Amino acid sequence: MLDPFVRRFIRASLLWLGLGVGIGVWMAVRPAAAVYRPAHMHANLLGFVSMMIFGVAYHVIPRFTGHPLHSRRLAGLHVWVANAGLAAMVAGFILRVHLWRAGAALLGAGGTASAVGAFLFIYNLWRTLDEPVRRASANTLPTLERAPAARKSA
Repeated sequence: MLDPFVRRFIRASLLWLGLGVGIGVWMAVRPAAAVYRPAHMHANLLGFVSMMIFGVAYHVIPRFTGHPLHSRRLAGLHVWVANAGLAAMVAGFILRVHLWRAGAALLGAGGTASAVGAFLFIYNLWRTLDEPVRRASANTLPTLERAPAARKSA
């Protein structure tokens, strides 16, 4: 069964693919639309590719490591931050063609949100991968504390 945030990332990925392909077809049919190439590329790369990677990674990494995801809450937040950031970026790339300042401001805000989303992902998976190390450290300490007490009673 897929977690809700995994399902949302995969569905968002498919929506971004549709948008990216749509812009690509528009550019092919109408060469003047090539000014929207950055929006096309970001919809496909950050939208389709990255969102799919996020969703699949959140699903498989805990299963491959045998440890639960560090924070399901962060993963849920990541879905919204990443998609809102990318939507602002794509809109900013499109708007920048017509209204430079407004487009650039939207692009900057979207880029920042997308970066925050990426760092949420990095942190969450890093902590998930660290789980065996944290468990080993937690289990080692009580063993060391018990050893001298066992010797005293013997």
